[in-house]
Amino acid sequence: MASKIMALTDALGNLIDFRLLPGQAHDLRGTAALIDGLSCRHLLADRAFDANWLREALSAAKIKAVIPPKSNRRFPAEFDKETCKWRHLIENFFQKIKEYRGIATRFCKTDTSYNALISIAATVIRLK
Repeated sequence: MASKIMALTDALGNLIDFRLLPGQAHDLRGTAALIDGLSCRHLLADRAFDANWLREALSAAKIKAVIPPKSNRRFPAEFDKETCKWRHLIENFFQKIKEYRGIATRFCKTDTSYNALISIAATVIRLK
């Protein structure tokens, strides 16, 4: 069974919240639940998160979307290229969490135990 980990991290790359998605699901599928009640100044994401509804939801919450536009957009949205460079901290989090073999290979049979394993690994990373 394939799964995607969709994570929300702080400015230092520490896990705030995450969702498990089916491996074949699009990244935007779990986004609404992650950003519900979110308060921050910027939200950094990759091109997969370039959707009008997400940009509008972030704008309504007074959060600046730093999301590069997809190449097929007719009218590409503006984004801060300098701020976008900090997105590597999110990618670094995924590299750190996948150092744990059970997460990288998904040893856990159920989503509940996989969620617990990710939470424990994120806690250990944060305590280092």
